[in-house]
Amino acid sequence: MAGGWAMVPILICSAIALAIVLERCWTLRRKSVLPPGLGEEVRQWARSGKLDPGHLETLSEGSPLGELLAAALAVRSQSRDVIKERIEDTGRHVIHRMERYLNTLGTIALIGPLLGLFGTVIGLIRMFMEVMAGGIGDPAKMAGGIGEALICTASGLTVAIPAYVLHRYFRSRVAGYCVEMEKQATALLDDLTLTNTAATPARPRRAPTPSASGAG
Repeated sequence: MAGGWAMVPILICSAIALAIVLERCWTLRRKSVLPPGLGEEVRQWARSGKLDPGHLETLSEGSPLGELLAAALAVRSQSRDVIKERIEDTGRHVIHRMERYLNTLGTIALIGPLLGLFGTVIGLIRMFMEVMAGGIGDPAKMAGGIGEALICTASGLTVAIPAYVLHRYFRSRVAGYCVEMEKQATALLDDLTLTNTAATPARPRRAPTPSASGAG
């Protein structure tokens, strides 16, 4: 109340930022994104060849890494280029979901100081209007306007600074997860390529055709 009505959008931004931070902390847990041992387990499944659509669907729904590896296994009988393209396409969707709401958090970090500055300007305008109407004989009125301005500024910075730090933190966490998932996908791609190469039967060599001179 002391900060005036300009505090309302700042408080709304703080509530949204808190909700995003809690949701991203839960969603971007390492064990939920990169389950321990999943990459090696999937490579063993690929070597054994005991995979069915239901198995792949369960793997895809379990975690972002599982979705990426399941996409590669779904086209495991294709060429290396086809498998790699499927991994890249699926990876873009997985990264997009991991970065969900981070743009909103970055926007809050950007507009927080601006909302505080807006409240500061409103408080100063009100102070000068009261001075113009009643003169400078009442210091309490001037102190009220200055206090409103300072409260809005402090509140905007209080929301913006943690939002910016956490936005950068979540971005770096997603980038680290992407590197780990790329390593696991590359290892699976190499295994699938070797399996396909070993499973491809060698083409029989054609017997040489007798030459005309030899026939004579």
